[in-house]
Amino acid sequence: MLETQWIAELKGLDLEDRLVHDWRVTRLIGLGVPQSTAEVHADRVDWHQIAGLVRRGCPPMLALRIIR
Repeated sequence: MLETQWIAELKGLDLEDRLVHDWRVTRLIGLGVPQSTAEVHADRVDWHQIAGLVRRGCPPMLALRIIR
């Protein structure tokens, strides 16, 4: 998906959905995923799965690729 399409989708979120999205982004960033990548994938991946891989030594971006 093009980033501009993603931004348009994000603007349509209600407050609760936006808060959840922001929380997921924060979790992904905390795992070492760059912010722009975290923003795009936050609602498409289970951050718990990525966290499990990272805890076992997998680099964050590789973990994201595996989970996607």
